[in-house]
Amino acid sequence: MKNIEGDLKINNKKVAIVAARFNAFVVEHLISGAKEVLLKSGSKEKNIELFYVPGAFEIPLALKKVAGSGKFDGIVALGAVIRGGTPHFEYVAGECVKGISQIALESEIPIAFGVLTVDTVEQAIERSSESENKGAEAAESTIRMMNLIEKL
Repeated sequence: MKNIEGDLKINNKKVAIVAARFNAFVVEHLISGAKEVLLKSGSKEKNIELFYVPGAFEIPLALKKVAGSGKFDGIVALGAVIRGGTPHFEYVAGECVKGISQIALESEIPIAFGVLTVDTVEQAIERSSESENKGAEAAESTIRMMNLIEKL
């Protein structure tokens, strides 16, 4: 059986990070994790662009514009939606997930889902820490998918 998968080497590919400003105390750690992985994989600082949006709900529209620009080989979507006492969490998280998925399929550009959807602030902090940084994991996913798509 022949196995085909993407590796963790960037080779002059351009990557965008679309990040929500809401819950910045968590998202900034996700951005740091993603950037560290991109640089360790061979990306040059000049080939990474960071776009900020107000919150997770706005991520899909920015992704559509970024993907449509034709400038990027892959995109990392980062944010944090923390459950509160109202149904707001379900609406924001659900629309964010649906939008990201739709844009990835339409654009055929790898877009990694690095948006935390958690019940508590403690969970958000844990998932953005150095030991379990979901931003880093999302960047790895983007790199692997860019390389896999190239092979397909």
